[in-house]
Amino acid sequence: MDHSRAPVLDALRRYHEQGDTPFTPPGHKQARGADPRVREVLGDAVFRSDVLAINGLDDRLSSGSVLEEAHRLMADAVHADRTYFSTCGSSLSVKAAMLAVAGPYEKLLVGRDAHKSVVAGLVLSGVLPVWVPPRHDPERHLAHPPAAEAFAAAFDDHPDARGALVTSPTPYGTCADLAATAEVCHRYGRPLLVDEAWGAHLPFHPALPSWAMDAGADVCVTSIHKMGSGLEQGSVFHLQGGLVDPTVLAHRADLLGTTSPSVLIYAGLDGWRRQMAEDGERLLAGALLLASDVRRSAEEIDGLHVNGWDEFTGPRRAADLDPLQVVIDVAELPLNGYQAADWLRQRHRVNLHLADHRRVSAQLTHADDEETADRLLAGLRDLVRHAHEFPAAPAVPVPTPRELDLEQVLSPRDAVFGTTEDVPAGKAPGRIAAEMLTPYPPGIPAALPGERLTEPVLRYLTSGVAAGMNVPDAADPALGTVRVAVEDGRGPSAD
Repeated sequence: MDHSRAPVLDALRRYHEQGDTPFTPPGHKQARGADPRVREVLGDAVFRSDVLAINGLDDRLSSGSVLEEAHRLMADAVHADRTYFSTCGSSLSVKAAMLAVAGPYEKLLVGRDAHKSVVAGLVLSGVLPVWVPPRHDPERHLAHPPAAEAFAAAFDDHPDARGALVTSPTPYGTCADLAATAEVCHRYGRPLLVDEAWGAHLPFHPALPSWAMDAGADVCVTSIHKMGSGLEQGSVFHLQGGLVDPTVLAHRADLLGTTSPSVLIYAGLDGWRRQMAEDGERLLAGALLLASDVRRSAEEIDGLHVNGWDEFTGPRRAADLDPLQVVIDVAELPLNGYQAADWLRQRHRVNLHLADHRRVSAQLTHADDEETADRLLAGLRDLVRHAHEFPAAPAVPVPTPRELDLEQVLSPRDAVFGTTEDVPAGKAPGRIAAEMLTPYPPGIPAALPGERLTEPVLRYLTSGVAAGMNVPDAADPALGTVRVAVEDGRGPSAD
């Protein structure tokens, strides 16, 4: 296909050239009605391109097939049979994929390191999760994607499961063996869904980890705004093979999606595809070289250690690693990752990707250059120089892999929509969680609705909050109280 074309951008250009006069939403009418103070910050170009997708970008019957052609070009660029755009982020796309495979009270195998959006999909749909344990690294207190063998064992135990979902890459850049996992799923005649939100760039350079479509996955969800050049909320989901009905997938997306999609986000998706199809390998080659330099330079800073392939990949660990996620261990310094991230933002205006009890990470893309890399490295060097000035970091006791494996007592849906109460965190062990308790970022829940809470997990979360962890999903983000299910025979507590 001719990847020099960008149907959405071409249609926007025609709209501007033709001088259309809208008597439709959006009400700002090409910026004319927008507050001048807003226009001063955003610029008029944002408003001029904020038009309706139907009866704006295209006519009321979509007879120009603008979006359809953009979908076909995207699918061709990433070796998929079909592609669908989403302006609601991968949080919507992954829910649509799940609902296309399993319905209420049907089973779906899900890696337990799934993002909170997957859990939200379980709550909304009533799909019953069969949790597949990730590969835990007890030394570094980190979880990698589940092994293909773990999915095979889960299918053996639950042959009625409708499919499997795995997250790869993780926010730390570690990747599953997708080809082996796809082979397992197809051996059982079931589809593999991949939450590849952090992997939009993977199809465009051979030195990067395997792309889900090339590895044989059936549906893949990816966030163009994360590692690509799209605008925030720009996501796509790709389909191949015959195990997932494309009509059902499109219908599930339509059930969840907005009826007022942003043409700005569509344009970002379309333009990024053209950029990558025409020049992606060169751009990503530069990013990989820069990431290698950053990794080497950061490793040379006393007190810092950059995690690499030898620690994150291999037996009982991940299958591969995206080198553009630069994960830096600060355990040798008298501070934690939360403190490091906050200090770098406040003192150097350097905003890092994620932070945990002992790590920070910097996400590099094809947009970075020596100037941005130098700012990061200068901030890291200054952090080490001032590390002795930090107040003592509160200890965060991380549970063992066995302690992290909580018992699923109720379905996520039943736990959330059943009768609940808020109890002091100290009285929550033994109770069934009725909310997600999710350190964010990276957004992987430590406790899920329907799981029986334990003292080690609650101690980890409450001590983490004291140390700087953010748990925004909780009804009480400070975790003074926890929302739990009221079980049969147990009325609301008197506390």
